[in-house]
Amino acid sequence: MGDVDFWVWWLIAAGAFAIPLIQTAMPEFGMLSVGAVAGAITAGVTDSLPLQVVVFALVSTALIIVVRPIAKRSRAQLPGVSTGVDALLGQSAVVVERVDGHRGQIKLAGEVWSARSLDTDEVFEPGSRVSVVEIDGATAVVM
Repeated sequence: MGDVDFWVWWLIAAGAFAIPLIQTAMPEFGMLSVGAVAGAITAGVTDSLPLQVVVFALVSTALIIVVRPIAKRSRAQLPGVSTGVDALLGQSAVVVERVDGHRGQIKLAGEVWSARSLDTDEVFEPGSRVSVVEIDGATAVVM
């Protein structure tokens, strides 16, 4: 391989694995990149190319076996921050105009919303505090 030490080639390989990691966000490329860095460290200690390849393979495989399932689980979980109408569910609001099972108005998140009660027999008078349990179109369903 000329005058260039093997550790340099391993670092070049690490950078080459990092490029698709950044472009595709696939964590496996990052693990291969870390394996290549381990190969570079091994190359700095020994001239044994087979040992360097074994260290690269072991570190990369170990990371893929351990980290990949953790990454998959974290991707599958729902985000902790609700947005849009989902963020309004469970919020407290103040009744502006009498709310019954058919109509009314509440002040929710600084805006006036049409509202109706979840239980059609339940009535909320102005000034009462209610909780939003559902958004039905442009109407907040409260209790």
